[in-house]
Amino acid sequence: MAYRPLSADFIRRRRRRALEMLLACLAVLVPWTIFLAVSLPDQYRAHHWRLTWAGFDGLLLIAMSLTVYLGWRRRQAVIPAAIATATLLICDAWFDLTLDLGTPDIWWSLASAVLVELPLAAFFLTRAFILISLTIRQAYTQLGIEEPPPSVLKLPLFGISREPDRD
Repeated sequence: MAYRPLSADFIRRRRRRALEMLLACLAVLVPWTIFLAVSLPDQYRAHHWRLTWAGFDGLLLIAMSLTVYLGWRRRQAVIPAAIATATLLICDAWFDLTLDLGTPDIWWSLASAVLVELPLAAFFLTRAFILISLTIRQAYTQLGIEEPPPSVLKLPLFGISREPDRD
């Protein structure tokens, strides 16, 4: 099967559909979050506590292992793996802190969040952004583009012909 580039019209339609779906998710998530904030009890006895936390840490272990493996193999997929790992680390810190509020364990949770989880998450996010920048720089070089590429946060999606910015 021959490679056929995607048309700009196809990409625009897909992007619009994805954004519409995400906006619908936001429209549902806002009232749902408010509902939970006012209706959930302050305390709850959890069943399968050990399974929940061991499972979460197992997922974190898999994500971190995948990130290490993909980085070792020099694969572009290390970028989303690093972002997923960072996200899990931030969630781990959040849950540890909020679930230990008002208990003596808060100090251990605070220490692990400040000294381990959040710095490690920042490391993974920083590395992901650096790798994206390096990838874009390399692409510019290979395409013979003389000007320096924009920052990652200003880079157009897929390098598609630019639509007016809506900042």
